[in-house]
Amino acid sequence: MKTDDFDYYLPEDLIAQVPLEKRDASRLMVVDRKTGSIRDRFFSDIVDYFKEGDVLVLNDTKVLPARLYGVKEDTGAGIEILLLKNIECDSWECLVKPAKRVKVGTIINFGDGFLKGECLSLGEEGIRVINFSYKGIFYEVLDKLGTMPLPPYIREKLEDKGRYQTVYAKEVGSAAAPTAGLHFTRKLLEEIKSKGVEICYVTLHVGLGTFRPVNVEDVTKHKMHSEYYTMSKDTAYKLNCAKNEGRRIVAVGTTSTRVLETIMSKYGEFKECSGWTDIFIYPGYEFKGIDGLITNFHLPKSTLIMLVSAFCSKDIIMNAYKYAVDNKYRFFSFGDAMFIGDIDKN
Repeated sequence: MKTDDFDYYLPEDLIAQVPLEKRDASRLMVVDRKTGSIRDRFFSDIVDYFKEGDVLVLNDTKVLPARLYGVKEDTGAGIEILLLKNIECDSWECLVKPAKRVKVGTIINFGDGFLKGECLSLGEEGIRVINFSYKGIFYEVLDKLGTMPLPPYIREKLEDKGRYQTVYAKEVGSAAAPTAGLHFTRKLLEEIKSKGVEICYVTLHVGLGTFRPVNVEDVTKHKMHSEYYTMSKDTAYKLNCAKNEGRRIVAVGTTSTRVLETIMSKYGEFKECSGWTDIFIYPGYEFKGIDGLITNFHLPKSTLIMLVSAFCSKDIIMNAYKYAVDNKYRFFSFGDAMFIGDIDKN
C-alpha cells in the first residue's frame, strides 16, 4: 500500500483559516460506510443521526498555549519552541526552531527572563529536552507567555484562544486540539443527551505526530508517534455495557478512536487504564471498538486520512473528499466535518 494512494488535490482557498462564528454552523457530510452514499447537512443536524442507547465518546484533553518565542541568552538570536511532552518535573520534550542554534547548555529567555529554559539533550528532527525555571505556577506562566500551537497551514491570527479548545476540554496536556470536537456546543451536547445518548470521555494528549507527514513510500514502513492516553473506570463500564448489549459506540475524532482501539486490541474489552499508544490504523485494520466516527477533513497522505479510510474504505473516502472539494467544503482544523456510519439502514 502506497502513501500516494491517499493523496488528493486541494485548492488552498478551501483550507479554513478561522473558525466560524458559531461552532455548530459548520457543514456536515454524512457518509454511509457500506454504500458510500453522501448527504449534505449542517453540524447542528448531527442530533438526527443518534438514537437512544448510543454512546458518544469525546476526548477531553486540553491544549496548552504551548508555542513560546524567546531569545538565546548569549546572542539574542530568536528561538521558537513548541512544548510536546512533559518528561518529568519541569523538563519537557520540545520541537525547536531553528534547532541548530540550540545545543546542550543553551539558555533561552522568554518574556524578559520571566521564564528560562536550558537545553539538556538533543534529539532528531529538531527535538530538544529543555528544563524550565520560573517563579509561580508553570501553567499560569504559559497562559501569560504562550500562544496556541496552531498548525502551520493556518496563517491567520486566532483572536480567541478558546476557539482552539473544545467546550468540554479538561485535562491539560495537548500540543494540538482534537479538532473534530470543536464543532460541539454545550447546547448541542444537551440535545444529544436528551435523545437517550450516553456521553463519556477518554483522554489522549495530541503530540508531535499531528505535525509529521508520512514520508515513506510504503505505508506499512511508517513509524507512528506515541501519545499518552487514559480511560476511567466509569467510561470503561459504560462502553462494555454498550458492546455487550449491541449498542453503537460513536467516537469523536481520530484521537478518541485510537484510545478505544488501543484498549480493545490490548485487552479484548474496555478497561480502566493509562499508558502510551503508537497504534497505526490503515486499510486492512479490523475495528474492534467503534461503530461510528465523527471527524474533520484531513491532510493528504496523513495517518489520519488512512485511519478514516480503514473505517470506511479508501475508495469511498477518496470519492467523498473529491465531492468535498467540488462542493467547497472547508478543510482541516477549523473546517467542516464528516459523520461516517451505517446510515442507509437507519
